[in-house]
Amino acid sequence: MTLMQQEYTFDQKQLTGLIRDAQQGDRQAFETLFERYQRAVYATVFRQLGNEAEAQEVCQEVFIQAMRKIGQLHDPLCFGGWLRSIARRMAINRALRARPTVRFDAESVEMTCADRTPLNDVLAEERRCQVHLGLDRLSAMDRDTLVAFYFQGQSLVEMSDAFDSPVGTIKRRLHVARKRLARELAALAPA
Repeated sequence: MTLMQQEYTFDQKQLTGLIRDAQQGDRQAFETLFERYQRAVYATVFRQLGNEAEAQEVCQEVFIQAMRKIGQLHDPLCFGGWLRSIARRMAINRALRARPTVRFDAESVEMTCADRTPLNDVLAEERRCQVHLGLDRLSAMDRDTLVAFYFQGQSLVEMSDAFDSPVGTIKRRLHVARKRLARELAALAPA
């Protein structure tokens, strides 16, 4: 017999009476409902979250929510399904809000640090010098546009205000300036 089937092994009259009493504010009746449905709710939540501590916490929140909203339940015989729908919804919400965990083991740190080698540092510096040489070969408008966006981190709106031009014009200038810089960098590259 599964957990979900176990909750239906008691008398429907008894369930109806407990629900009605709980709706009238009888905490003992609600505690009895809690004891009968706790495992089923926990199983529902754990299936969604896969984490025991999180499942226990959400399970408690489910019963708190159910206690607050039990007056909205019209058919006492639907209590099990109503409670499971609260549990599923709250578990999904918790799963969506959960932040991804970051691994900090030796292998992942080593993989991250592998890019920092003296050779890579020299190549990065050479690329920076190439870009600055390419920028020097551009017109003042192209250079100022690229510097404002990429080096100073200005937004299109800020650039629009600074250059006294519409945002669409700034977008076009950025597009054209990038193409011109790419041509200059290609001309600077050794053959």
